[in-house]
Amino acid sequence: MNLINMILMNKTNITDMTVGSPTKHILKFTLPLLIGNLFQQFYNMVDSLIVGNFVGSNALAAVGTCGSVVFLFFSLTSGLAIGIGVIAAQYFGAKDDEKVKTTIANSFYVLTISSVLVSLIGIIFAPLILKLLQTPSSIINDSVIYMRTTCAGIIAIAFYNGVAAILRALGDSKTPLYFLILSSIINVVLDLLFVLSFHWNVFGVALATIISQFVCAVGCIYYAFKKVPYFNLTKKQLRPHRIIILQTFKAGIPLALQNALIAVSCMVLQGVVNSFGETIMASYTINMRIEQLVQQPYSSLGMALTTYSGQNMGAGDLARVKKGLHRATFIVLIFSLILLPNAWLFSENIVGFFVKDPSVIDIASKALKITSIFYFGLGMIYVPRAILNGAGDTGFAMINGLSEVLCRIILSQIFTRIPLFSYWGIWITTGFTWTITATVCIIRYKTGKWKTKSLINLSKDVSE
Repeated sequence: MNLINMILMNKTNITDMTVGSPTKHILKFTLPLLIGNLFQQFYNMVDSLIVGNFVGSNALAAVGTCGSVVFLFFSLTSGLAIGIGVIAAQYFGAKDDEKVKTTIANSFYVLTISSVLVSLIGIIFAPLILKLLQTPSSIINDSVIYMRTTCAGIIAIAFYNGVAAILRALGDSKTPLYFLILSSIINVVLDLLFVLSFHWNVFGVALATIISQFVCAVGCIYYAFKKVPYFNLTKKQLRPHRIIILQTFKAGIPLALQNALIAVSCMVLQGVVNSFGETIMASYTINMRIEQLVQQPYSSLGMALTTYSGQNMGAGDLARVKKGLHRATFIVLIFSLILLPNAWLFSENIVGFFVKDPSVIDIASKALKITSIFYFGLGMIYVPRAILNGAGDTGFAMINGLSEVLCRIILSQIFTRIPLFSYWGIWITTGFTWTITATVCIIRYKTGKWKTKSLINLSKDVSE
């Protein structure tokens, strides 16, 4: 182990996941990610609670109808951030410090350009996109305000995600947690101030989010450059490097497109939801918030597995990668079995936190029972997908995203047109989409093609 690795192990939260117990590493790495994601979802839920209880169900529907669109724009930059993290993890696993630092330096160019472009597109085309989603005229003005304000903060989100992805690639899942907690607290305080005191309603909720994200991004960047030696970059490393930039796009674009395809499929489904009116829209929004919360353990586990897989692929230890998948599958099974009875027993209580409208509570609670049956399928999207991404098999990501698009588009048109199902077909579609997408991921893993997809083997020396 070279000097820089020794310094990192002793002075920071950096973790080498190529040695030691796979289960211990995965769980230890997942826990801070889970706590951070729960805090993030906490302030997303606070947005819904404040809007639903103090502004109204129409405003809640306005925020909800933007969810899939905003996710689309966020996903374009977050996919690149994940790709950057995969490359950094593989170089770290291979103990190639120079290329880790060059990857970090060039990631800033990639994130800056992509986030500015995406922000401009979201701000300019917000009205057109929301009209295409059949957003009712009663809420479209609030929806446009929320979407434009949120898109203005994409650059902050992109940089936080980029730095956080690199820190996680180096085995540090704790530091991003600290800044997420800070961001969550700021978001909640500003939500209450902007909505209850200033009466800025939907605009206030969106503004609180982007301010808190900006603080989070600045704090994380400051910490990285101050405390992590890999961020001590030379002028040579800061120069744009064609090969590393191409690598970043090679890894990140398929992941960005995967997320974009998923977002598009969610937008299509949102359009179906909107056609049933404000009550179904509000019910769907509440269930989306709950699903986002439920997904956090699975998502956190997936992020841990991406780092674990990336580092061990860089080290050339394929057997250890397989062990990680087996351990993670067991974790998903246990967690899903715990969630299912709770969703059935307490569905009305859970939904009642978000809204007081009895008709919305009735529909949303029943919808929660439907989707909870499919939670294991949801979890098993994240496990093999994370292993494949960390291994460098990012090209499959587009195929995987396409499977979600086709499922949501085709199944929603089928199920919602069956008289027996009607709008219940929305949530049946969601459950079957999770199950089919997970199956596609598992099949891809079983083919073994990921074993030859290491990204760093395709690169040339950074001195070239």
